[in-house]
Order: sequence, then structure tokens, then C-alpha cells
Amino acid sequence: MAYFLALSPRLSKVPQPELPERLAPFENLAVPRRHGHGTLAATWFPAEGRPRGAVLLLHPWLVWGRAYFHLRGRIQALRAAGYHALTFDFGGFGDSGPPQFFFDRDVEAALEFLHQRAGDLPLHVWGVSAGGYWAHPVLSRTKGVTGAFFEDVSPHLMEWSWRMAPLGRPDYLLYRVCLPAAYRFLEVRRHAAATSLGAVTYVSGERDRGIRPEDTRELARLAGGHYYLVPGADHLGSIKLAGDEVIGMALDTFQRAEEKTLAVRPELRSPEGSDAPDRSAPSSCRSFRRAPLPLGGERSHAGRWARRLRAPGRHERS
Repeated sequence: MAYFLALSPRLSKVPQPELPERLAPFENLAVPRRHGHGTLAATWFPAEGRPRGAVLLLHPWLVWGRAYFHLRGRIQALRAAGYHALTFDFGGFGDSGPPQFFFDRDVEAALEFLHQRAGDLPLHVWGVSAGGYWAHPVLSRTKGVTGAFFEDVSPHLMEWSWRMAPLGRPDYLLYRVCLPAAYRFLEVRRHAAATSLGAVTYVSGERDRGIRPEDTRELARLAGGHYYLVPGADHLGSIKLAGDEVIGMALDTFQRAEEKTLAVRPELRSPEGSDAPDRSAPSSCRSFRRAPLPLGGERSHAGRWARRLRAPGRHERS
């Protein structure tokens, strides 16, 4: 992990901005960690009306941490569609404790906390860039998540760095040779193929230099999901150029996942069989039952987003 952080893009630690009043009501929380010191700073946004599910939002590798989701309308759309939303800062961001293990352990802790908070509601993951990347190892070793939506996720962070920061290529090669187990664990293609989600969608921009269109297509194929390529969009640009459509895709993905898994009782597996270097670490996941919930119809918020999604567009879809 120390070597990985040394090769990661440098970020300054900055004070997190205050939550805007337009996102009220909300509650700031501390998520306990089983791996690493301290807690994870988090914010809970309750759903409007009767809840139908809960979504864990995973931020990209940006100094703002979970405050990244204060903009672009993801939280508002989720709440209006009946979903609780939980955001948190990965280790080293905001007021969260320092990172010590790979960040999938933070995702695992947040998912367990979300389950405890949401009860029997279906759980979903919405990960952006690095946030979505670190969700994959957790999703490959558990069955506790119903659906997932990913924006701008690289198949391997070392491959992304190879293209975006070529001066570090000797170090990336050394990491691969000297730490082969860790390098294999960081291979998201392996994890994507091992997920068991009701529905999953990958979105990326066609002009993203670090994540090629074929990378997004491959991840979607391995996970058995859909993909969407936004013309003219660079990294983290899809939500800016096609925000309504991206949000509509996410809500549509979650609804399809719930429809497919209504009668399924998932059982979370132990990570003992995973490729994680720290295999001896106990899993913080727990088995739980999901209760069937009524889905949104044509008059629901999800239905309105779905109608926008069905409208003709110029984006590549599969």
C-alpha cells in the first residue's frame, strides 16, 4: 500500500466545504473501520417519501472527497427517486483516518454501515473513477449489493498511470514485477468477471486518454452489464456533458437490478478466496435479507428519468 500511494497522483489535504443547505436534510456521521486507524467521515441523505433502496456514492481521486457529490444533481435525483444516499471520504481525505490498507476495505466498511442503517432495503453502489475502481474487489467477494453504476473506471490504475504519467513507467513496471500478487489484485477485469449483480452499467467519455472506449466495453462485457460512451467527454466529463442522461442511466440500472433480484436472498461470502494480499484479514461483511419493494412506475421519478433515457441520442450504448 505504501508503494501504491507513492505512485499515486499527489493531492493536497484541504478543508472540506460546508454542506449546502439545498441538500438538507442530512446528517454527518462517522463510519467505523475494521482495517486502519480512525473512522471514515460520512454524510447520510435520507430519501424523500417511502424509501425503496439505499445507494453508496464513492468519490473520485480529488481533493474534495465526498464533497464532489454536492454538485451535478446525483444526490437530489436519488432522493427524489426514493433512495437513501451515503457519501464518505476515503482514508486520507477530509476528516477520515489515514489510509493503511487498499481502499476496498473502506468501501467494505461503508457498505456494512449502509446495510445497518438501511435495514432490508436493496443496496446499490454508484462509483466515480477511483471510487468505482475500489468497489470492484468488494463486489467480487460479496453478494450483498443489488446493482452498480460506474463512471470513468479504469481496468487497472497502473495502466491508467502508464498512459497519463509516462515518466513513472519504470516504477509501474517494478511494482508489477516485485509485487505480482498486489498487481493481480489491482486488476479490475478479474473482479468485474466475478461480480453477481442484478444489473451494472459503465459510463465513460470517448475522449478520456486514460480509459479507452475498449476498456469500458470490456468491463461491461466481463460484468455482464451495459456500457455508454459519451462523445466529446474527457475524464469525469460525462456528467457535465450529459448529466440528465447519466443520472437516468443510473436510476434505470438500479431499477432493473431490483426487478431481477426481488426474490433473491443474497449471502455475503468471506474474502478468503479472493486475490487480496491480506487474505487473513476478517471480512466485515454480513449476510442479510432484502425485502421486495414496489418499483417506480411511469409517474415516478425513476420513470421520468427512464423516459429521457429511451429518447433517441447520439451516445454509443450497449
